[in-house]
Amino acid sequence: MPLLQGSPHGAIWLIGPRRAPVGYIVVSFGWSVEYGGMDAIVDELYVRPAVRGRGMAGEAINALGQALKQSTIKALHLEVDNSNEGALRLYQRCGFKARNGYMYMTRKL
Repeated sequence: MPLLQGSPHGAIWLIGPRRAPVGYIVVSFGWSVEYGGMDAIVDELYVRPAVRGRGMAGEAINALGQALKQSTIKALHLEVDNSNEGALRLYQRCGFKARNGYMYMTRKL
């Protein structure tokens, strides 16, 4: 709910027409010393199953990347299940690369 209310820590973008969106992208913002400024993480990407495979997710990710590039965001990150081959192909087509020697790790608090 805070993201929908204008929190500066993230944003939600709808995918598709305003009157009938077919999905969304949730992004959270942070600071990266490594990248020298603000970075963003795709926290969730969803496209309705009935319209998947039509290129909308890729278009949305690329449009998001262009919009963030024009702001102060230095890098866009995401997490993907290694067994989800379709998602891996999508993200690779959108320019994401696995970083050698790195693994995204989490500690729930």
